[in-house]
Amino acid sequence: MTTTLATDRGAHTATPVLPTAEARLTLRPLPTGDARITGGFWALRQQRNGRDAIRGAHALLEAAGNFRNLRIAAGLEEGEAVGPVFMDSDVTKWLEAVAWEYGRAPSDDLLALQREVTALYAQAQADDGYLDSVQQIRGKGERYTDLKWSHEMYCAGHLYQAAVAQHRATGDDALLQVAIRNADHLVRTFGDGTAPDGTPKTRDVDGHPVVEMGLVELYRETGTRAYLDLAHWFVDARGHGIIERAGGEPTYFSDRVPTRQATTVEGHAVRAVYLAAGAVDVAIETGDTELLAASERQFADMMATKAFITGGLGARWDWEAFGDPYELPTDRGYAETCAAIGGVQWAWRLLLATGKPAYADAIERLLYNAFLAGVSLGGTEYFYVNPLQQRDHAHQDENRSPAHGRRGWFDCACCPPNIMRTFASLDGYLATATDGGLQVHQYATASLGVVEVETGYPHDGRVRITVTEDGPLALGLRIPAWSDTTTVTGPDGPASQASPSAGTLHVIDREWSAGDTVELTFDTTPHRYVADARIDAARGQVAIERGPLVYAVEQADQQGFTVDDLTVDPAAPITEEHRDDLLDGVVTLRVPGHAPAEHVQPAWPYRRLDGPGGTDRAGEATSVDDVAGSDDRAPRLPAGSPVTATAVPYYAWANRGAAPMRVWLPLAR
Repeated sequence: MTTTLATDRGAHTATPVLPTAEARLTLRPLPTGDARITGGFWALRQQRNGRDAIRGAHALLEAAGNFRNLRIAAGLEEGEAVGPVFMDSDVTKWLEAVAWEYGRAPSDDLLALQREVTALYAQAQADDGYLDSVQQIRGKGERYTDLKWSHEMYCAGHLYQAAVAQHRATGDDALLQVAIRNADHLVRTFGDGTAPDGTPKTRDVDGHPVVEMGLVELYRETGTRAYLDLAHWFVDARGHGIIERAGGEPTYFSDRVPTRQATTVEGHAVRAVYLAAGAVDVAIETGDTELLAASERQFADMMATKAFITGGLGARWDWEAFGDPYELPTDRGYAETCAAIGGVQWAWRLLLATGKPAYADAIERLLYNAFLAGVSLGGTEYFYVNPLQQRDHAHQDENRSPAHGRRGWFDCACCPPNIMRTFASLDGYLATATDGGLQVHQYATASLGVVEVETGYPHDGRVRITVTEDGPLALGLRIPAWSDTTTVTGPDGPASQASPSAGTLHVIDREWSAGDTVELTFDTTPHRYVADARIDAARGQVAIERGPLVYAVEQADQQGFTVDDLTVDPAAPITEEHRDDLLDGVVTLRVPGHAPAEHVQPAWPYRRLDGPGGTDRAGEATSVDDVAGSDDRAPRLPAGSPVTATAVPYYAWANRGAAPMRVWLPLAR
């Protein structure tokens, strides 16, 4: 059996991350065409993404003015630029999605869209390679005068990623040529040393990282070492006062501490994780072990102190930022969808670099909970923000608030095309290869090189893997950290049965015959989780997980009580019900608890725990204090009646309207 790393079998499903042969890696992505989702949970989401979201986004980008900006910059129309300064990046993320989708399911209409918009980019590009339509129109010839906010290189980074996707998935190099001209312009302009005209290069960095990832991938596609060197320079330039001297707040821009000295992530969440992913790209291509170790340290601290139980990243609405350690509010948590996508990109690169299963576990949590919650089941409506609680009668003026329900587009539309490109490229995140080995990290019905996978995952914990070729193979299977007991049965039946430990990579290294099967059974028993005591917002509460899915209690499924009033029993059995008729098919959980028949609003919402008198909503004896010095006592809440709450996977909430919801459930005492 052969598991080569560079064989094109004629398919075009390709990975967004394709390290060079010289890169310092433990694992490598599967070769182009070897990974393809063929059915089940993710196939349905990909189908809707390609059929409805990607194709429909062309009209949305036209309506929002993104294409018109490019036409004005190209001299095809006259007028003023509209929208945020980073409007071009929405187009290139969409172009990347178009390319990956064409690779999955080639069609003439996608190819026509790709060529139309690519030609527009080429027309808008300046003679020296510069390209940013909004700045070209508004700046009237000025460039890079306010990089902390202008997003000029941020737009360039997304351009490079789209160009690489187009070249890998469709074979077309038109956008790649645009990207090369722009990258050559950046190389001439930024870094140490002198420009071709003899003047010093500009020592500056973009306020929003992503150009680092883009430059490294462009280096991988073209072999031009200058792109990698510039990415390395941008990563190491952080934390030396460049942005602060330009008037920027260094923490927000991930510029307070040098990248290789940082111990955690801070500031704007998307900026931070994009920078971290780019740093890993640089580290594995240059063999920079110090930089890689720093990134591992930062990722570990993020997951230990700054990630929601969903994997969501970014605690604060203010500046879309990470908060302090353990600052993870439930109802005002931000958890931007783009931050989840950046977290997946970072974890994937760390998985390739180190081979550690913990990074695959993190990808799974981020994908199923933090990322997937950001898009409707239909694939065309979105959340920008993903809190873990929505209160009754919630009202928010912000366009991006979940209180308004899912939206078809945003004034700041970074998330929708980001979601589109992630779905379209998801095949590439399932498995990796080594010489003589194949490692399955994410379980989906799929074709992965020399194996076929069948599963009802994530709702069903059973996975069947069939080997399709004769020969030796070291087959690695990730055993999720959440599975208390796992059974792996090899082709020899009970004689080859194993019970590997959770959180490991179980390897079966043997001579295989075509048709041999391996069956995995994961333990999907629902469990209650409590938060670290330092996470104040979740004290005295539990969250429920089943398999890889975090669950939520949503008002649409409850009768006779409101979600805001619910308390749950800490140890009562949780029962499951398979509902093929609900939310595209889910397993619901029945959770025993208490709630009053109607909501009671006391005159004063605080009560004493010591002293005589009173009962709380759970029926326990308590006392109430005098109200404002009066002899009148505050109303006593009626004892809560036993109820059974229904919980659904968090990713599926708000598909029946924006209604009260909570992940963390107060305990009945």
